Amino acid sequence: MKKIMLFFGVLGMTFTTQAQIQTPQPSPFSKVEQTVGLTDVTLEYSRPNMRSRTVFGDLVPYGKVWRLGANENTKITFSTDVTVGGKELKAGTYALFAIPNENNWDIVFYSSAENWGAPQELDESKIAAKVKADTYKLPMNIETFTMTFDDLTSNGATLGMMWANVYAGVKFEVPTDKIVAASIDKVMNGPGAADYYAAAAYYYQEGKDINQAKTWIDKAMSMNSKPAFYQLRQQSLIYAKAGDKKGAIELAKKSLKASEEAGNADYVKMNKDSLKEWGAK
Repeated sequence: MKKIMLFFGVLGMTFTTQAQIQTPQPSPFSKVEQTVGLTDVTLEYSRPNMRSRTVFGDLVPYGKVWRLGANENTKITFSTDVTVGGKELKAGTYALFAIPNENNWDIVFYSSAENWGAPQELDESKIAAKVKADTYKLPMNIETFTMTFDDLTSNGATLGMMWANVYAGVKFEVPTDKIVAASIDKVMNGPGAADYYAAAAYYYQEGKDINQAKTWIDKAMSMNSKPAFYQLRQQSLIYAKAGDKKGAIELAKKSLKASEEAGNADYVKMNKDSLKEWGAK
């Protein structure tokens, strides 16, 4: 939204006020969200118009860094690591810049994304990836600068850029196979310690089958080489509720010792109170 500042002179003094009139931006902001495989990709950019101007080679000079749009930096955010031009990019947000040439563009993924427009010179240490994009002549003019996600597959897509009669595209790959394989391995190998612990705690809290809760908490602890004082506390409560006072006392003593070592006064008191209640000696 364009802000209009009005200047008034009163008794020889000048002050400013912000007009309440709202006017549209000449290069409106756009936000595009696309899921590629199992990766969420978000694109944020502003969209200038041709307005009867010669774009490439004039408005956007060849061989110069261009912000790929207008106003603030054009930004792309990946929810997972991705690969662009054989270069791995970590999950996160990057500014996008282009260096247009007549037959191809250089596309730059830049780690600093908070500038307004393109810097006069790119800092090499902030270039996360730089890839060559071939350009193609379109059979018509695209009035408004447009960015797209094209050629979608489970493992990647093409980031497309169109303006005037030029299209440029950059392919990127996402780690769908890796994520799916890890998920399959986890499920096929059975629940982990955290899963057993959460299930046991839920059964205890909701008054469900306490013997099942005891089985699950034992399984969780057997998978944990160094359980925390609060985990031992939970196990002792389940044992007590299941009628195993001897086991509950033994676990509460372990939790007491661990909570003293951790300096957690709340758990020290709770364990002492339980030991007293259960008749520990």
